[in-house]
Amino acid sequence: MKLIINGKAAELRSAPDTPLLWALRDELGLTGTKFGCGAALCGACTVLRNGQPIRTCVTPLAALEEGDRVTTIEGNADKVAQAVKQAWQAIDVVQCGYCQSGQLLAATALLSGNTKPSDQDIDNAMSGNLCRCGTYPRIRAAIHEAARLLKEPQA
Repeated sequence: MKLIINGKAAELRSAPDTPLLWALRDELGLTGTKFGCGAALCGACTVLRNGQPIRTCVTPLAALEEGDRVTTIEGNADKVAQAVKQAWQAIDVVQCGYCQSGQLLAATALLSGNTKPSDQDIDNAMSGNLCRCGTYPRIRAAIHEAARLLKEPQA
């Protein structure tokens, strides 16, 4: 399976029924994507496939298409991602941090398509990403802050 992972060509040799999560972690050493529940319920394993969030714990390699672009937390570095990371730090979102790679990628996907999200937009986009520490109010505030940062003129 040939994919573009974090902007670079990669060939995965795992069996077609292997979840993308394990191919990323075990085959490519990209350990920022976390195993949480194994049932696509918590969002810890979220990556972007062609810009859209997917749960890698239940996405077998066979479900991907040759040339798909996969972005993990290690490669999440475009302008939107930078604004999200800056806002996350300014609002001090993180507590334990385990869910954060999935949270950051879901927020990046949201703001890539909607630069002025309402609270409801944020809640809908982030609903599949659980945080055991309960940082949801700070996550929402950080997404609003990232949207504001994206509107500022670049220096």
